Amino acid sequence: GASVRVLEKDPARAAGLARNAGWTVQAGAHKAEDFAGAQLVVVSPGVPRASLEHLVPAEAKIIAELELASWFVTEPMVAITGTNGKTTTTTLVRQILERNGKRVFTGGNIGTPLSEYVLGEHSAEIVLLEVSSFQLQNSPTFHPQVAALLNFSANHLDYHQSMDEYLDAKLSMFAQLTPDELAIFPLSLRDMLETRVHTQGQRQYFTGTGRFSCSALPGAHNQENMEAAYLICQYFGLHQEQVQQGMDGFVSLPHRLEYVTEHEDVLFIDDSKSTTIDSMLAALRSQERPVHLLAGGVFKGGDLQQVLPLLREKVRGIYLFGQSRDLFTSAWSEAGREISWDATLEDALFRAASHAQPHDCVLLSPATASFDLFANYKERGLAFQRAVRSWVEGQV
Repeated sequence: GASVRVLEKDPARAAGLARNAGWTVQAGAHKAEDFAGAQLVVVSPGVPRASLEHLVPAEAKIIAELELASWFVTEPMVAITGTNGKTTTTTLVRQILERNGKRVFTGGNIGTPLSEYVLGEHSAEIVLLEVSSFQLQNSPTFHPQVAALLNFSANHLDYHQSMDEYLDAKLSMFAQLTPDELAIFPLSLRDMLETRVHTQGQRQYFTGTGRFSCSALPGAHNQENMEAAYLICQYFGLHQEQVQQGMDGFVSLPHRLEYVTEHEDVLFIDDSKSTTIDSMLAALRSQERPVHLLAGGVFKGGDLQQVLPLLREKVRGIYLFGQSRDLFTSAWSEAGREISWDATLEDALFRAASHAQPHDCVLLSPATASFDLFANYKERGLAFQRAVRSWVEGQV
């Protein structure tokens, strides 16, 4: 029954929206008059709240699509957030629950918006959501029954005004939990979170134990992801054996430590989803072979010098591409490794592959956003895979 107005900067997209009935559409740069009379403003997750607040009437409430849709969900909701590993863990939980007979809707930041579920046929027993800080920052009453924080490190400092703002966004959903609901946290952050998080939910902390095995999920970071998945599934009545059976046959997700090929005993790994320093660290720790590391792109913040010990231990060569050349070169000059730079990912891959020896690994783990050269991390990963195929064909 509301009067709906859609504001879209891109005239081409606005033209497509205008074909739908029931709302008015305005194209072009947002102005204060566009928001006149608004009582509720639902923002795209990619629009920082701070960029709109001066345009929106003081009496209007600014919320995310996640918040709006959650008002109409009656099924139990699981929300998984964190700097890294959200999609892997969410997908793993879905497989475990479905293999144990649960009907699950999976969406949120992982793909299908929650509002699409609300508007469709309600057939799920459990609503499983990957949620980002962008969504949570504008979701003040979002109330899952199980909320999980996988990890936390510097990220999105090109969007959030500070690390505190970024963390507060991640933690906001825990405030809604009741005593019979579950709050899941990494043991490594316990000291900080005990005082920082305000929740009535039952707190459970996880760390990697090695009790679960999955060949598609290598490394210590994935042991932690599996433990978090176990605690979530345990809330819905599953025991350890059922969880392990549910993990069996799990296939690694595209561009997340994805095996591309092995040629003349050189392994090529696509970890294009690595957009943070922590995800690069996890990727390096997961490799047992000497690494030729491809990195570069739009840097989102953090301390690159954290990587120096692993560069010295694991890496034979560093091959930069795209933006952030000076940042990486300056931070890693003490690593004692040769650092090269190419304008394109393909040229960097060719250089790395030509230096790789048998038993080495060529690893794309950029620790950056992709927007200097590519539309998204998927496009970057596919470009890497094409370049690998081109290299291999050229050697045959």
